[in-house]
Amino acid sequence: MTKRFALGIFDDEDVLLHAIENIRATGVKIYDVFSPYPVHGIDDALGIERSRLPIAAFFYGCCGLAFALWMQIYMLGFDWPLIIGGKPHIALPAFVPVSFELTVFFTCHGMALTFFIITSLYPRWKTPVMDVRATDDKFVVAIELDETSSQFPRLTQLLRDNGASEVNQKEMSKN
Repeated sequence: MTKRFALGIFDDEDVLLHAIENIRATGVKIYDVFSPYPVHGIDDALGIERSRLPIAAFFYGCCGLAFALWMQIYMLGFDWPLIIGGKPHIALPAFVPVSFELTVFFTCHGMALTFFIITSLYPRWKTPVMDVRATDDKFVVAIELDETSSQFPRLTQLLRDNGASEVNQKEMSKN
C-alpha cells in the first residue's frame, strides 16, 4: 500500500509551532511532525493526548517488586532456609536492596520492549524516513494526501504562507 504525503520543511522551531497551530486551525489534519530534537510544546500544538506509558511503567514496577519478594521469601524461607546472624528466615528489611533493583530492572526492560512494540522498531525492520534532513537540522511537517492530486497545490500554498522554506511531495510504501 502506497501513501502520498506533502512535506513542509521548516528551518526554525518557533515558526514550526505557529505553522502547526495555523494549519490545524484551517482544518487540515497533520499526519506527523519530525524534528532533530524534542520541541517543547509540540504535543499541545498537535493536539496529542497525554501518554498512558506511566501506567505501564507502574505495572512493570509492581511485577518486578512482586517477583523480587516472592523469589527472596521462597529461597530464604522455604527452599534453603538459613539463619544468618540470628535473623529469621524471612527478614523483610534485608530484602529492600534486591527488591529495589528488580523493580528498576523490570520497569526498564518492560518500557524498552513497550517502546519498540508501539513504534514498530523490530529487528531487521526497515523504518521509512520522510526526509533525511529531519535528523540533522530541519523540521518536517507531513500531511497525508488523498488519491487525487488536487489537494497538493492548496497545501503547498498553505505551508509556504506559514513559513515553510520548501514543500515536497513524497510517496511511502507501508510494509
